[in-house]
Order: sequence, then structure tokens, then C-alpha cells
Amino acid sequence: MSGLSILNVDAVRAAPLSREPYSYILGEGVLRPEAVDDLRRDFPDIAKPGYLTVDEVQLKGRFKDLIEELESDAFSAVMSEKFGIDLVSCPRLTTIMKRSQPKYGAIHTDGPSKVMTLLVYMNDAWEAPAGGRLRVLYDGQNFEPYAVEVPPTMGTLFAFLRADNSWHGHRPFEGERRVVQVAWVRDAAELERKKKRNRTAQFLKGIFGR
Repeated sequence: MSGLSILNVDAVRAAPLSREPYSYILGEGVLRPEAVDDLRRDFPDIAKPGYLTVDEVQLKGRFKDLIEELESDAFSAVMSEKFGIDLVSCPRLTTIMKRSQPKYGAIHTDGPSKVMTLLVYMNDAWEAPAGGRLRVLYDGQNFEPYAVEVPPTMGTLFAFLRADNSWHGHRPFEGERRVVQVAWVRDAAELERKKKRNRTAQFLKGIFGR
């Protein structure tokens, strides 16, 4: 795919599409090996826990290039082809996390304003046996049984179509957990609302340390 020099589109296309318990893909090697060292070096130095929008983070180098590729129409076209749904016309909200807190990972489905959510993990290794490993779940209460568990290691991609039963979450983890999230939302007004809400949440964390 012309213009995508960091994302390995072939790896995305090769990822199996599962329809149970909801529509998702789990792929590996979606970051080209020759780009990994630069991406590791250029990952933002974020002190705050949780997800920050790209507007709140200083982007540079190859990591900035990665964000541009993830938000591009070319990549949205690849994901549209994969899931059989138009994503090119959807606004995109990209957020970045470096530090996780134990309270993160509660089981949820994502809100109905989202069409699809994609996660690209960027951790060199993952030693925690269960904590921080996202699971595709069957209900809103239980971490077991699960359909699949996502290793949050470098170049792993997980994407799913939002549905009333798109339950997912992970057991508590505290520490560094590098991940980029892209959400395709239904309209531009919803995109601005989510950005404003995220800025407010980060502001309150700064005041109250939560």
C-alpha cells in the first residue's frame, strides 16, 4: 500500500477475522522490523497515566509518522476491506498510553458512538502472567472463560467492531504499558466531545492524582 512505510499491511490482511463472540482481528508483526528501533526511541515521554490524545502529546520522528499512517485514509481503507464496513468516512480519535494503573482494564464494550477500536501494542516483552493482557470476553462480569488473550508486545494489533456484546478488558496491571489506540467514531461532533472529555479527565488527574 503506497504511503505506508511503518505499518505492515500484509500482516494486517493476513490476520484471521473472527466473528465470535463479536467481530475482531488479532495480528502480529504489523510494525515493520526496520522501524521498531526508531519507534521505541521516539515513543513520547509521557509521565501521566492513562490515555492522552495526540493533541496533548509531543509527537516526533518515526512515531509521529506512525500516527499519521494509522490515521490515514489509506489505512482506513485496509481496515474497511478487512471488516466489510466503511471506515474511511469516519472521523478518527487517536490516543496514546505509556503508564497503566491497577484500576484500568475493567470489563466494558466501548460506547455506541464508536464504530471500531484498534490497539497497537509497543512493549518489547511482557512478563506479567495475566495483568495487562486484554481478553475477548463473553459477558460483562467474568474474565474467564475468554475467547482470546492479546499479548501486549511490540507489533501486536487488536481491532474489533463495537457491538452491544463486544466485552473486553484485562486484569489489573501497574507500570509501563505502551499502546496506541485508534477509534473510528460516527461523526465529527462526537470526536470533539471525546477529546474534550479526555482533556477534562487528564486535568482532574493532575489536580487529584487519580
